[in-house]
Amino acid sequence: MKALIHQKQKGLEGLHLSEMEELTPQAGEVRVKLKTAGLNHRDLFVLQRHQPEDPPLVIGSDGAGIVDAVGENVTSVQVGDEVIINPGTGWRNTSDAPPKGFEILGLPFHGTFAEKIVIPEENALPKPSHLTWEEAGVLSLAALTAYRVLFTRAKIKENQKVLIPGIGSGVATFLLQFAKAAGAEVYVTSRSKEKGDAALKLGAVKAIDSNENWNDQLENQKMDLVIESVGAATFNQSLDQLRTGGTIVAFGASAGDEVKLDLRKFFYGQFNFLGSTMGSGEEYREMLQFIEEHNIKPIVDKVYELSQYKDAFDRMENASQFGKIGFKIV
Repeated sequence: MKALIHQKQKGLEGLHLSEMEELTPQAGEVRVKLKTAGLNHRDLFVLQRHQPEDPPLVIGSDGAGIVDAVGENVTSVQVGDEVIINPGTGWRNTSDAPPKGFEILGLPFHGTFAEKIVIPEENALPKPSHLTWEEAGVLSLAALTAYRVLFTRAKIKENQKVLIPGIGSGVATFLLQFAKAAGAEVYVTSRSKEKGDAALKLGAVKAIDSNENWNDQLENQKMDLVIESVGAATFNQSLDQLRTGGTIVAFGASAGDEVKLDLRKFFYGQFNFLGSTMGSGEEYREMLQFIEEHNIKPIVDKVYELSQYKDAFDRMENASQFGKIGFKIV
């Protein structure tokens, strides 16, 4: 079968579309013939984390397709089922943090950028009927991350003011859609007027220019909740937008890991600072139910053939996308 395999070199230079042996599901496993898959920022990081001396690895975390084989003792999935893949393994029930043994498809296990993938039975869930294959294939990692951030960690409430700096990524667009569905007022920032305008069409109250004064553009309105994924470049500006007693949740740091923090300002502000990453199988099922109840669909930026992977990775690395980038597998 064809697969996008990383080996022998770090970075994009180690990535090649190659043939590999088709895997057979063992007890408790199913094999999915993938129709679509989704690209995430995580895939960029994997190209650096996967070492040249490591065994060849099929990357990719998101995907959807049709079950074409099942192992022994599989009861919840049958051959022919249309499924969407939960990329997280080893985290069944919602908890304060992932348990030991939690992993994500695409490192260390083979991922979804291939014609077929073998996964645990519990990671194959029925594809939401209102989603196209392209939408289902790009959904999982970003939507699950956004769901846990808002509902498990931040405990979002109706009518809260929510700020999402750096609108445009898959997670950020899900945050906007989910927060709107929960009845919140959503504000976004971007350096791109086009992305800001796209966010307004999705229901954002205001889109502000990241390069200008945030306080002035927000007319000194303070936020109940800020969702941070940019990191060092925006963190303190984000903190400045919080009301006294407000909450800031971080799930990424695309523009720098280390932040200089005025601790006195922080504790006088009575702020709450929470971290979040991915989510449990339980949260994944809740998230699927939520998107079906509210008829939420991913914002699909562009879909590539798997052979066009270099173009897709370039678009992701340059942050040119608004929403999710996908791959058509078959």
